[in-house]
Amino acid sequence: MTIDRILQCAPITSATAVVSAALGRVSAGYPSPAQDYSDSKIDLSEMLIRDQVSTFIVRVSGESMCNAGISDGDELIVDRSVEPHDGHVVIAVIDGEMTVKRLSIGSTGVVLKAENPDYPDLHVAELSDFRIWGVATTCLHHLF
Repeated sequence: MTIDRILQCAPITSATAVVSAALGRVSAGYPSPAQDYSDSKIDLSEMLIRDQVSTFIVRVSGESMCNAGISDGDELIVDRSVEPHDGHVVIAVIDGEMTVKRLSIGSTGVVLKAENPDYPDLHVAELSDFRIWGVATTCLHHLF
C-alpha cells in the first residue's frame, strides 16, 4: 500500500469544523425504538485531531492493510507528534518510498508488517534509509 496524496491539516475555523450531531446510539443488529437525540454540535477537529500543527491527512492506495480496516482510497489522519511504538500503524519512508504498515519492533529488528497475507512484510535492513514519518490515529473509511 502506498500513499497517493498528502494533505496538510490547516487550522479550521469552528464554523467549518462543527457539524450537527445526533448523540444517541443506533442499533447495528435488530431495530430498536426511536431514542431521544440531542441536537448539539460536534467539533470534528477537536474530536479527531490532537495536534493541528503536526497532523496531516494521507490518502492510501492499495490493499496491503485491508485486514486492519484500511482500504484503497481511505484517508488516514497522521500525527507526527505521536511517538511510534510496536503495534502502531505508521507512515514510514524506507529508501525513499513512503508506505503505511504496522510497526513491529523485536529482537530481530524492525519489520513493517502488511495486514493482508497477499503482501510481504518489509524487513528493515540495518543500512536502509528508514524513518517513521508519523503515526496513523484515525482511518476515514468511505462507505461509497
